[in-house]
Amino acid sequence: MQDIHHILHTYWGYNSFRPLQEEIVRSVLAGQDTLALLPTGGGKSVCFQVPALALEGVCLVITPLIALMKDQVENLKSRGIPAVAVYSGMSRREIDVALDNCVYGGTKFLYLSPERLLTDLFQERVKRMKVGLIAVDEAHCISQWGYDFRPSYLQLAELREVLPQVPVIALTATATEQVKQDIQEKLKFPKPNVFQKSFARSNLSYSCLPTEDKANRLLEILQRMPGQSIVYVRSRRQTVEMAKFLQSRRVSAAAYHAGLKFEDRSAVQQRWVEDKVRVMVATNAFGMGIDKPDVRLVVHLDLPESLEAYYQEAGRAGRDEKYAYATILLGPNDVADLLKKVEEAHPPVEFIRRVYQCLANYYQLAVGSGQFSSFDFDVADFARQYKLNPLETHHAVKRLEQEGYLQLNESYYMPSRLMLALENTELYNFQLKSPEHDKLIQLILRMYGGEAFVNFVKVREKKMAELLKVPEQELRRKLEYLHKLQVINYEPQHDAPQLVFTAPREEASRLLLNTKKLNALRERALHQAKEMGRYVETQNRCRTQLLLAYFGELSDTPCRICDYCLAERKKQRVGEEDNRLRSKVLALLQEKPYLPKELVQQFEPKHTEAVTELLRELVDVGRLRYQESGKLELVQ
Repeated sequence: MQDIHHILHTYWGYNSFRPLQEEIVRSVLAGQDTLALLPTGGGKSVCFQVPALALEGVCLVITPLIALMKDQVENLKSRGIPAVAVYSGMSRREIDVALDNCVYGGTKFLYLSPERLLTDLFQERVKRMKVGLIAVDEAHCISQWGYDFRPSYLQLAELREVLPQVPVIALTATATEQVKQDIQEKLKFPKPNVFQKSFARSNLSYSCLPTEDKANRLLEILQRMPGQSIVYVRSRRQTVEMAKFLQSRRVSAAAYHAGLKFEDRSAVQQRWVEDKVRVMVATNAFGMGIDKPDVRLVVHLDLPESLEAYYQEAGRAGRDEKYAYATILLGPNDVADLLKKVEEAHPPVEFIRRVYQCLANYYQLAVGSGQFSSFDFDVADFARQYKLNPLETHHAVKRLEQEGYLQLNESYYMPSRLMLALENTELYNFQLKSPEHDKLIQLILRMYGGEAFVNFVKVREKKMAELLKVPEQELRRKLEYLHKLQVINYEPQHDAPQLVFTAPREEASRLLLNTKKLNALRERALHQAKEMGRYVETQNRCRTQLLLAYFGELSDTPCRICDYCLAERKKQRVGEEDNRLRSKVLALLQEKPYLPKELVQQFEPKHTEAVTELLRELVDVGRLRYQESGKLELVQ
């Protein structure tokens, strides 16, 4: 077993762990099932990546976030650590190659989306892998009491039966007491073992500001507080409108949402990361996996659906541990609107069945077929074709996801890739027999070398077309033709949301929709929304204390930097100042009577109004009285 500090320094360049990281790593290396709760930006990935490198064998990483999965794989590769990912949208051949490399090729990390765990392809290979560790990221997804329950996570219990001696580390940024217990129970921990860093963020100032003019209040805040900022809104349309409003007021801003093309999303994100754009106006599709520590301000113009979601999103501010702000702008009807939206997000069972039937027709799936098939999904086009409301349709799909029939992955970019399907000799023979394809094959070998024989490689069609001096469309046709001839495996790029049928297609009338469970999920969502409402409407308690209490962490210590604490400190300062002014007034009048104007002149000009008000008060309560001359004197 390698020394963990040596691993940390070799691959990450750090000389020491952050608080709690080393204890978590040592717990894993001791073979103990471990639940690690670290806030957003707290360094969760190091907690499983370091022990995985210290142990022999492959580390299986289960995560539902495909974009984050791909980012981590690329990050590990950039550090010289072999890693692969398997998720919806990949061809069977790509998955086959990735899993084979975990059995034979020295791959250290295999990232999987949870619905892949029980596929025959994976089940067959995992028995032949030497697995050293199972890491369950976003572990709150395994609990129906969490804020993002995913039925496919329940399959982890079956994976543990296949790998009974392999320790598990479960990681999340947010979990209530109930969710923590549920995670450990569902993952079959032999005994409780939780490492939890406090949910308190000592450098993050939470505030909730009531307003009827959110746009101008936001502008005022941005003008007062410098630095990189994120503004979260609920809809794609709002991102564009608010970005335009800020631009018209000379604030550098850009819009980000999942409906943008990959190139546009990447470009705008990169400009913000490089500080070329100051404010990112975004839906909650933005921020996951973005390692930008110097965000000074996160503003929510719409209420998140739960305090768990809010804590995650607000926590993207101040990850460099310098002072930062998380602000909610609260409109008069926002809490009522949130509760209404939660109600609308749980459509009737019959509508859910109708959407499922329409999806089966849309993708032409026969009963009993389609398990683990993934398709590009344009909800607007689908809803238009079947005369459905797009928003209601989206909610119905999410309910089908919670029931385990579907999985909807937000749009993510998958570049074009290819792999040579023939051995060296066979490929040479093909080139001799088909000279019209010789230049293209030679170019593939020149650009990608031997790697293309053993792995899928990313393809840049535009560059290849330039080198062959042919139009890009013609090059794509040639690649597709070679794919049909089974000379190469070619997978063109895509950048659309993916809908995965995680179970064989059923007759819609026979769907086993658990009405009791759907009602329980609705009640849970309403409870979370009400807790969100309670948080923003509470005006008489420290906001950090409110958040900590929600997550089961009781504290008597106020944070001193939220809106409530700052207001209390201001009251205290005003009270102390008032006492000082009162003492000086009484001391002056102890010596001799004064005209009110003369008394006021004994103080700095900034205190004129306060002293004038204080004199009125002292006269009203009988401590001072006017002489016939108009001077004030003490009442003995």
